[in-house]
Amino acid sequence: MFDSASFAESLALSNPPAPRISDLARVAAPPAAYLEGLNPEQRRAVEATEGPVLVLAGAGTGKTRVLTTRLAHILAAGRARPWELLAVTFTNKAAREMRSRITDMIGPAAEGLRWLGTFHSVAAQILRRHAELVGLKSNYTIIDVDDQERLIKQLLEAETIDAKRWTPRHMAGLIDQWKNRGWTPDRLPPAEGAHFANGKGAAIYALYQERLRVLNACDFGDLLLHNLTLLSGNPDVLADYHERFRYILVDEYQDTNVAQYLWLRLLAQKRQNVCCVGDDDQSIYGWRGAEVDNILRFERDFPGAKVVRLERNYRSTSHILAAASGLIAKNESRLGKTLRTEDAAGEKVTVTGAWDSEEEARL
Repeated sequence: MFDSASFAESLALSNPPAPRISDLARVAAPPAAYLEGLNPEQRRAVEATEGPVLVLAGAGTGKTRVLTTRLAHILAAGRARPWELLAVTFTNKAAREMRSRITDMIGPAAEGLRWLGTFHSVAAQILRRHAELVGLKSNYTIIDVDDQERLIKQLLEAETIDAKRWTPRHMAGLIDQWKNRGWTPDRLPPAEGAHFANGKGAAIYALYQERLRVLNACDFGDLLLHNLTLLSGNPDVLADYHERFRYILVDEYQDTNVAQYLWLRLLAQKRQNVCCVGDDDQSIYGWRGAEVDNILRFERDFPGAKVVRLERNYRSTSHILAAASGLIAKNESRLGKTLRTEDAAGEKVTVTGAWDSEEEARL
């Protein structure tokens, strides 16, 4: 269910008080101080500020430190002001940690990071500013899952579709999947809609979107979908954000869906100062729309991109890394990296079976 309190918190994270100009001139430490302790791979990822950069960050390689230090470096070096940075991640917790660490590094200069937040909180900010261009008012409401299902149930009944066979929850899930792929009702592939709701899947989707418009409402998936419509259909608005966002940073890029990918491409296409951090070996959210191909094709999307591999692991022993690397190497659809550690070999990895969950819990 959509957590309105959590979403409100994510919006607050993205809108800190504007800093004073005098504060922006002060930083907590000279650049060399916050760069100390980085290994050569991490430092390269931090200092490669210009042009497209893909950071392949294996598990336990200091990804969060690289993310925050990179943002701090851009600010401390005077390459951009805080409100000219777009940094998106997937959770409020990650956004809070990123903001806190940057503040610790450079002090008041981090206070104006108003575009640091989750994909959806940033998209909501943009949509509030231009809602009328997609048929909404700026005071639109975001409905939760229960409201979605009630609305879809009404539409199914009006179309005399059996709501027991095609449940509102099922249809809401389908519509969410379509939105995650960036499909508006008029762009939904015919085969997709034909397989659902007695062949009326596309019609139900269109009716649902129209009802939301009349109610001046949208669901969670609409935040990015409306952004795509807004930015692709209004060149002047897109140009404004091209000028606004001098640098873009994306966390957990392997978990992005098609809509998030298209949104990023639109915003980054002019300056191309975009840094995506992720690990194709950790892509586990395909079931909810994540597309690992987004990270695999980064170098095709952004010709001339720099690729930095963080391969020094600070978390595991060499035996664990060897076992993990041996397994993941069987995956042929990966960019490839070799994790290493300076820690002791540790105990060898063993495989143990259990008859049931209770025995497994005792292991």
